[in-house]
Amino acid sequence: MKLKATVAYNGSGFHGFAVNRDVRTVAGDLEAALATIVGEPITITCAGRTDKGVHGRGQVISFDLPDGFDLERQNIERSLNGLCGPNIVVRELGPTDDDFDARFSAQWRRYRYQVQTGTHPNPLRVEMAWHVWQPLDLAAMNRAAADLVGEHDFTSFCKRVKVAEGEPEKVLVRRVLEAGWREADDDIVEFWVQATAFCHQMVRSFVGTLVDIGMGKIDADAIPGILEARDRTAAGQVAPPHGLTFWEVRY
Repeated sequence: MKLKATVAYNGSGFHGFAVNRDVRTVAGDLEAALATIVGEPITITCAGRTDKGVHGRGQVISFDLPDGFDLERQNIERSLNGLCGPNIVVRELGPTDDDFDARFSAQWRRYRYQVQTGTHPNPLRVEMAWHVWQPLDLAAMNRAAADLVGEHDFTSFCKRVKVAEGEPEKVLVRRVLEAGWREADDDIVEFWVQATAFCHQMVRSFVGTLVDIGMGKIDADAIPGILEARDRTAAGQVAPPHGLTFWEVRY
């Protein structure tokens, strides 16, 4: 039987989502808990790997249960939350089609990035928002964000993937469906971005570059040229991970 689950987590204490030996990860905790519940090793698939310090609200995972496991007698959702909470919480869990795959069945993914503005950082937001004390021109940031929408080669905004000698470079063409900023609170502005898929550090590079534009360090009309350069050094800074949350997946 295959199960699908929606998972939320505070990424502050984890070295990313994917299993990584000798460090604590979200998937590592989930797989260890599932092995305890089921009685044998379980491997999970996720909708999108998140980096160290990145949070999740709507991460989706899928995994197979061994034959003969009695799902009605064992409440896996409650057991997982008992073993993994409060930093990891399963919000929803249930059977799904045998051909469902949390990664490859996804139509699009959405992320939110929070920036806290103002002179002084708010200690109550320190784990969830990047503090930027300089004034930001939100209109300029939205003009620039509009140029990210569409299908582009996002090499300038992605951490280059290492490939073996003689192997071709990874294709970093992606399709962004929407991207924009909005005021969420007195001192919080949010960047929302939706795409069919993302490459490594793509959203954080978007945010860092757009914040540089908001501070006047980069021209608001620079995005087309940055995309055309296909060079990471052409873009702005990479925003820190703690302001980013994997928000939603659509299947």
